[in-house]
Amino acid sequence: MAIKFALIKERKSPPDRRVVFSPEKCQEVMQSYPEAQIIAEASDIRIFTDEQYLAKGVTVAQDVTDCEVMLGVKEVPKSDLIAGKKYFFFSHTIKKQPYNRALLQTILEKKIEMYDHETIVKQNSARLIGFGRYAGLVGAYNAFRLLGIRDGLFQLPKVETLADFEAMKAQLREITLPNIKIILSGTGKVAKGAKEILDCLQITEITDQRYLTSDFDEPVYCLIDVTEYNKRKDGKPIDKWEFYKDPSGYKSDFMKYAGESDLFIAGHFYGDGAPYLFTQDDAKSKGFRINLVADISCDIDGPVASTIKSSTIADPFYGYNPKTGDECDYNKAGAIAVMAVDNLPCELPKDASEGFGEMFLEHVIPAFFNEDKDGILARAKMTTHQGTLTERYAYLQDFVDGKE
Repeated sequence: MAIKFALIKERKSPPDRRVVFSPEKCQEVMQSYPEAQIIAEASDIRIFTDEQYLAKGVTVAQDVTDCEVMLGVKEVPKSDLIAGKKYFFFSHTIKKQPYNRALLQTILEKKIEMYDHETIVKQNSARLIGFGRYAGLVGAYNAFRLLGIRDGLFQLPKVETLADFEAMKAQLREITLPNIKIILSGTGKVAKGAKEILDCLQITEITDQRYLTSDFDEPVYCLIDVTEYNKRKDGKPIDKWEFYKDPSGYKSDFMKYAGESDLFIAGHFYGDGAPYLFTQDDAKSKGFRINLVADISCDIDGPVASTIKSSTIADPFYGYNPKTGDECDYNKAGAIAVMAVDNLPCELPKDASEGFGEMFLEHVIPAFFNEDKDGILARAKMTTHQGTLTERYAYLQDFVDGKE
């Protein structure tokens, strides 16, 4: 059965240059699946030009309304949604984000079959695709860019001015770091991306036992996960899987790292009900040593007290005054310098698009042609052509109805 896929133009403001498939990946999809046809909606925004798509045999069109499956990255403005189509994009609705309630309502009204990229998961609910690695790469790079600017050590250019990841690495090889101690939280794609930057800088990785008990004459870092920065309230050994199921019996144990660290790179996933890593009161305490936070996870007023707002690519840094809990100049004495950009992969659109396309081709495209034998599409489908939520996402009904 032939299927027409459209690479839709990104219309959200500020513009996002990423795309689901690069021209090369489009060509690979159509060669691997002759029943698949990809049409690129004409765009002057995306990182790859219309001419580059045409050169790879991809049709470019002003009108893609005859396509069945619409592939995008960011939220599609409500007025641009085409009724009755299948859509893939980040809708930012599955956590009941109030600012997108009207978007989900419109998706249902227009009887759109919605697949959020975040809902494309394995049977165990582990995500299969995303931009996490690129958020980690750019977030960690930005941490050192902020360090260099604040302390007058070196000047790293903005990632958005560089061609790709290789150009980022070339810039990092030119800098020399002071003897700082860096704590990195997380074990997923975001943290692994950040770790790539630390390893590119040839910073020595240290076990948490050594990290907490020793001083070093070189920059070092320690990677920690939930079992290390949380502990049970009853003092019993921590069980990671039990923690994921119900974190209510746990409390933060992050302060032991905060007292030994200069830079904190937050690359963890924060689950509902989990303990905050550090609170405003923790940041006020004499034992709190961290003076620079790169919060890649970027949960506002959440587990990282210094993240009081998200920052932007244009203005990525701000200061947090631990005494008052307010924003201040990041150069102010006693301030915690903060990087909390919430759309970091946008700064590396070429690499991010190429990596995303690889995952989408591997995990999603086959499901259209193998009767969805692994249940990828069935698990990901949020809404139906009847204008209803699927059973898996029925929990969103009260949100749609405005009851919560």
